[in-house]
Amino acid sequence: MLKKALKALQNGEFVLMYDDEKRESETDMIIGAEFVGAKEVATMRNDAGGLICCCIHPEYCDSLGLPFMTDIMDVAKEKYPILGKLTPNDIPYDERSSFSVWANHRKTFTGITDNDRALTINKMAQMCKEERFDDFGKEFRSPGHVSLLRGADNLLKNRQGHTEISLAMGEMAGITPVTVVCEMMDGNTGEARSVADAEDYAEEHGLIFMDGNIVIEEYLKD
Repeated sequence: MLKKALKALQNGEFVLMYDDEKRESETDMIIGAEFVGAKEVATMRNDAGGLICCCIHPEYCDSLGLPFMTDIMDVAKEKYPILGKLTPNDIPYDERSSFSVWANHRKTFTGITDNDRALTINKMAQMCKEERFDDFGKEFRSPGHVSLLRGADNLLKNRQGHTEISLAMGEMAGITPVTVVCEMMDGNTGEARSVADAEDYAEEHGLIFMDGNIVIEEYLKD
């Protein structure tokens, strides 16, 4: 199943990834950022309904100078003390959030349309792939409408969230390790979509449904 999932990522297809009942207990739609167009953004918006986030490999983040949002808050709290009080030190499923800044590509208009978000996401992957890290500020502005997530150093060795799972899969698939994740929600229950419903969606749309623990186990063998 993992080989099929990696092949799907190479082909620019979505993979549905369930993390663990002991973490978020959520299924995310995952796709390589370099393959994202307006159609893919619309699919995530309509069929998943969660937050559309762009995950970036930690080595890329280091080259871009892209910090965790909590690091920004820590530096700024002397001037704005409330930021110290807002520190997310009580997340029930993890020790740290992956959130960095929000961004738009400078050629977007509002930044929120499917076309605009697709442009931001696709150009982020392209810039990282071409290692044009000095162009980050030239090409993008912040705040924006795409949430950038920084992968943990050493990925799954240090954190085992959807951010790291998707980036590890990107590495294993040999695509640019900049990925997009979006949580699958259930409008009827007001909660995350159940595993059974996510599996049904995958079967209906010809997509691979993966247990994140399989990815973690294989990645940590190296």
